[in-house]
Amino acid sequence: MFEITEKSYLAENICRMKVAAPRVAHAAKPGQFVIVRVDQHGERVPLTIADYDTAEGTVTIVTQTIGVSTNKICALEVGERLADLAGPLGRPSEFVDVPVEELRKRRYLFVAGGVGTAPVYPQVKWLHEHGVEADVIIGAKTKSLLIYTDEMRRVASHLYIATDDGSEGYKGMVTGLIKELIEVRGEHYDECVAIGPMIMMKFVALTTKQYGLKTTVSLNALMVDGTGMCGACRVSVGGKTLFTCIDGPEFDGHLVDFDEAMRRQAMFRTQEHLANEKSHECKCF
Repeated sequence: MFEITEKSYLAENICRMKVAAPRVAHAAKPGQFVIVRVDQHGERVPLTIADYDTAEGTVTIVTQTIGVSTNKICALEVGERLADLAGPLGRPSEFVDVPVEELRKRRYLFVAGGVGTAPVYPQVKWLHEHGVEADVIIGAKTKSLLIYTDEMRRVASHLYIATDDGSEGYKGMVTGLIKELIEVRGEHYDECVAIGPMIMMKFVALTTKQYGLKTTVSLNALMVDGTGMCGACRVSVGGKTLFTCIDGPEFDGHLVDFDEAMRRQAMFRTQEHLANEKSHECKCF
């Protein structure tokens, strides 16, 4: 059993929890994920690690309440416990294995959208701790949906905000801001990492391809069981079939078949809708 030591809401329906899991915290690296179960009958929920503290022995997870299982997770309070928190799983971010001397010659651009901002944070934090420059763009529909802005300011070389409605920062999509940084402000980047909604990552990859800018994306949202057993997270990368949970979750964004990935992401929407309805009926009863 894994005790929840801290809980807060970053925005409406987006919950952040610190969970006591010393062994996971000790082994975790940026880019990896955990599998969470609320109770013995609970669904396996893959969540990218949003932070980890080896001294405290805690792992931070950020959950958006979308379906029955995520609502159950966010309903837990400090002092209560998750039945399971397994990990760290998946491959760490590629830069973790690059010699620090080589990394310090590079400049990174991170593009984060919505809840995808949470897993971007430990990556930027790790680079900051190793003296590597990283600029960050955080995108959201409106100011109230922005998360991790204060945390990101402490570790990013520069933080840029983009909101669809212009309520904070650049008015427009993150892709427009990428173009402005490169074409108008003359910024140069060696690599880009994009994590957020699938459609956002698709268009970020299309944009960066114009500049020959290597781009990594995280396909965590495709995962179901997180072990490669169910096959639900199959994705085509460079014409090859890979599994997000064991071959990723990070891949070359210029090689991912995003249209296929988005179709796969929608496969279980009917079941999710029925489960939500059933849960609502039970609560009403």
